[in-house]
Amino acid sequence: MNYPYQIKTREAYDKAYKQSVEDPESFWANIAETFTWQKKWDKVLTWNFKDPDIKWFEGGKLNITENCLDRHLEKSGNKPAIIWESNDPEEHHRILTYKELHFKVVQFSNVLKNNGVKKGDRVCIYMGMIPELAIATLACARIGAIHSVIFGGFSAQAIADRLDDAQSEFIITCDGAYRGAKDIPLKSVIDDALIGNKSIKRVIVCTRTRTPVSMIKGRDVWWEDEIKKVETHGNPDCPAEVMDAEDILFILYTSGSTGKPKGVVHSTAGYMVWANYTFVNVFQYQPGQVHFCTADIGWITGHSYIIYGPLSAGGTTLMFEGVPTWPDAGRFWEIVDTYKVNILYTAPTAIRSLMGFGLEYLKNKDLSSLKVLGTVGEPINEEAWHWYDKNIGKGNCPIVDTWWQTETGGIMISNIANVTEGIPSFATLPLPGVQPCLVDENGVEIEGNKVNGNLCIKAPWPGIIRSTYRDHERCRQTYFSTYPDKYFTGDGCMRDADGNYRITGRVDDVLNVSGHRIGTAEVENAINMHAGVIESAVVGYPHDIKGQGIYAYVIHDGSHGDPNLTRQDILQTVARIIGPIAKPDKIQFVPGLPKTRSGKIMRRILRKIAEGDTGNLGDTSTLLDPSLVDIIKESRI
Repeated sequence: MNYPYQIKTREAYDKAYKQSVEDPESFWANIAETFTWQKKWDKVLTWNFKDPDIKWFEGGKLNITENCLDRHLEKSGNKPAIIWESNDPEEHHRILTYKELHFKVVQFSNVLKNNGVKKGDRVCIYMGMIPELAIATLACARIGAIHSVIFGGFSAQAIADRLDDAQSEFIITCDGAYRGAKDIPLKSVIDDALIGNKSIKRVIVCTRTRTPVSMIKGRDVWWEDEIKKVETHGNPDCPAEVMDAEDILFILYTSGSTGKPKGVVHSTAGYMVWANYTFVNVFQYQPGQVHFCTADIGWITGHSYIIYGPLSAGGTTLMFEGVPTWPDAGRFWEIVDTYKVNILYTAPTAIRSLMGFGLEYLKNKDLSSLKVLGTVGEPINEEAWHWYDKNIGKGNCPIVDTWWQTETGGIMISNIANVTEGIPSFATLPLPGVQPCLVDENGVEIEGNKVNGNLCIKAPWPGIIRSTYRDHERCRQTYFSTYPDKYFTGDGCMRDADGNYRITGRVDDVLNVSGHRIGTAEVENAINMHAGVIESAVVGYPHDIKGQGIYAYVIHDGSHGDPNLTRQDILQTVARIIGPIAKPDKIQFVPGLPKTRSGKIMRRILRKIAEGDTGNLGDTSTLLDPSLVDIIKESRI
């Protein structure tokens, strides 16, 4: 498969960017022409950011799985689509060709239909990183069901909240999952999430760990048994459902600045075009290359750069079930060596963690197949960038430092491998179709270079969020109301003398921990549910491995006596309500929180104390009780 829209030179980038801004409709129409449509669109783009109301390729009819699978069968049917590496290095890996993947997706599409799933139904997927997760996701898309993948580390309560918000009636899960040395009991977590639930009609359970599970008659069925039922009818075909360009493809829940997770909605055609275009260009993907994205499919990175981007491009995508440090810290490098990986896309947190193990685990690992390195999830610090460049890329591989969000659907600002310059700790330049701007706190655009401000986007790109599920007003308030006629990213940003962008961190009440966004309000709500906690406030602070850690200030009634035991109890509470990923790294017990006379917590002061910047707290005279600040400073952990 060739990519006529792949940018090969800096001059081609400049030309494409200029056209994408001056005439976006013809620019994106030319790219969309290269995909398979059941009916071409009537209008490329209509939009306003006030409502917001955004439509790409309006009137077009298609199915994303025809673009990810069917169109590749004739020429690339025997080419590897998915390479799967098990958590256990001794377990045999699996390779699914495009023909095999297509067959399995069609097969499971019929399983879904047999179990009552219809176009528009919401299907929750809570699985480990096995090929069946990708198969389930694509099968939903094939029959027009809306998939909502939930990361395997979330708790029963967090799942219950998401099921309720999406009004899901169907769940696909596994008996359990392997992750490093851990066995995660996925089905039992689902069972806990379903206590009191009246809406779930069917739970389909795939066998992975052979963990004993409870199977409820009439509700729970085994994946393998359902496949056999389809096979007895001769594996009938399942033609791809005709979808409107703006039909919902998936909902993906992300933390917000309120305690309630919000369901980010992505539609079919625009998302497909954007995931494909950014994949092919940023990584300079060439047919036959092996692309290894280390993310979990439960996050947007896995959606866009394990499934939809690579497969729509006819690429070979590598899925890994385990973690980078098990059974030892050489696991990534072993995978690169074994499968001759060409593109490695991972998180700065993983790189910093592996740096800490030294170079011992790189010995006898052949990394010469690597052509492009990438980072995702958070800005990469210079030390980690140089380590990655020197020891993994051997100075020969461009590092693409990609900035984007769940809400953007795909990469927004990044250097393009071997085309535009990479600069350590800079995302660098916007991709064609992306019109960034920096604004001050009053929303006034900051012109010129060598400036800092809040990062906004001035016009829509095909992968932009369409809504938040069942709450469009929340979408408007969160992303489009802060600065009129602009999409507000929630990030601070610096633009250098040459127009390169460097992300400086969140400016709202959202933390970025190991590349995963967690709302402070969500963590506070969980802490406050612990008996004995009166009030809490959560802020981020610099963390050597995670990039940002969670620092919690907690007012406790002292009923437990032992503060260390109380800390452990609070951590258990947070893990139970949200999941282990949200557990605070530090918990400081305080007699009170610094508040204004109107009752607002001064997080700016708490953030400075957590960072250790106690000599620069600014004016504290307006606080209700300024003496609290000194007490908090003195007892800082």
